[in-house]
This record gives sequence, structure tokens and C-alpha cells, in this order.
Amino acid sequence: MGNPAQHKARKRFGQHFLHDKNIIHKLLRAINLQPGDTVIEIGPGQGALTFPLLEQCKELTAIELDRDLIPILQQGAENIGELKLINSDILQIDMAALSLEPPFRLVGNLPYNISTPLMFHMLEYNKLIKDMHFMVQKEVAERIIATSDKNTSSSKHYGRLSVMMQYFCQCQYLFDVPPGCFSPPPKVDSAIIRLIPHASPPTQVSDLEMLEAVVKAAFNQRRKTVSNSLKKLLSRDQILSVDINPGSRAENLSLADFSKLSNLASNV
Repeated sequence: MGNPAQHKARKRFGQHFLHDKNIIHKLLRAINLQPGDTVIEIGPGQGALTFPLLEQCKELTAIELDRDLIPILQQGAENIGELKLINSDILQIDMAALSLEPPFRLVGNLPYNISTPLMFHMLEYNKLIKDMHFMVQKEVAERIIATSDKNTSSSKHYGRLSVMMQYFCQCQYLFDVPPGCFSPPPKVDSAIIRLIPHASPPTQVSDLEMLEAVVKAAFNQRRKTVSNSLKKLLSRDQILSVDINPGSRAENLSLADFSKLSNLASNV
């Protein structure tokens, strides 16, 4: 049988185990499980959130990469409910192929080293997902909810992650989680975010790959004006034709602006 006390957090897996009961209860209230919910936990660790979730929903699927944690989780879940464990890398999993009934509710204390690619991987299945409650590095959470509005303090965090996440989801910053809530404590603050996939996108985009290309090109050279950073895709006059100032920088453009530019570039 597994023993949590004998399991040491592994740096290569980016493991920081949540142990603060107040934060766990706060997160459970935010998730607000309902009867019949299909719940998937990503990175259950030693089960600090897994077991309280299982008490509420009685049936839970958890995806864990570290095989040494599997017996710990199996043992802890024995008298609580049905815990289906998948010992795999979440980045390699086809969520559509899981024998589970959508829509999925995803929960996870995400390893900081893969949190951004993991969220983009989940967005590939946004039509199957009801919502996502993730613990991420505070800086990542601030980037996700940031806007291009100069009058807000969040504008300095605005970038590619903000635009793409907001295209797919309604993004909410719920609350902070200090380092002392984890073992071992990370060197940075964390935060809980809620992502709710849009039933339909907030703006019409004819080619999603082009939107990604435009956003990436603009923010890769964010100090340059968009007429410079996007010159391989659009001319200054073309940018003007959709009522966008070619002298603007990427951080000045909204999701709607990027949509206009990408749709224009798709038709060039």
C-alpha cells in the first residue's frame, strides 16, 4: 500500500502538494459540484482535493503521471467512492476518447512547468467541457484575465495567452493561494481561475490558425507597431481598412481587433 509520508515531491514533475484545508474548502465551494457531474481531476497528487471531491460526487476520474502516487490514491479512495485512475501524461491524452459522458468538469492543481500547454491542450476539447477550475501560478492567472484596456492595472499582463484564452473561454480570477499552502512551498504565489468555454465565440473568426498566427506575430515583437510586426501578413493600408491604427502596439488591440486582422489576413 502507498504511504503519502514516504512519497517525496518530484521536481521533474513540478510537484507541490496542496495541504491547506481552508483553501481546499474554498475551492470546493467555488466548484459547486452538482449531482450527475462528470468530474476529471488533473494531477491529483496525494489526494488532498481528490478525496473531498470524491466524497461529494462518489465517482471521479483522475489523471496522474507519477505512478508511485497511484497506490496512495487507490488506498485513500477505498471507502469513499469510485476513483478511476489513469496513469498517463495529460498532454498525450485524447479527452474525446475517454469513456466518460460529457460535458466534463475539469479540476486541477497544474504543474507550473506545463500549465500553459496543458490549458491549450484542453481547449482542443472545449465543446466537451462545461468548466475548468485550475490552480496556476499567479502570474499566469493574471495574464489569462488581462485586457487591453489601458485604464486597468491588468493591461501590463496582456498578451497572447490573454487573447487566445478569452477567445475560447469566459475567464475568471477567483482567489490567491499563498506558497505556505503547499508542501514543498513553491517560490511563487498561486491563484485559482475558472474557465468556462463559450457556447459560441465572442467574435467571429474565419480561420483559427490565422488568428493564432496574427496574435503570435504581434506579441513576439510587442514593442513594435502592428504595421511592423504584421508586415509579412498585412500592409499598412490593409490594417487601416479595418479601422485599426497601424501605429498601435499589440497590447493596445482587443480580441475583436485581432479577429478583424486575422479575417483580413485570411482573405489576402
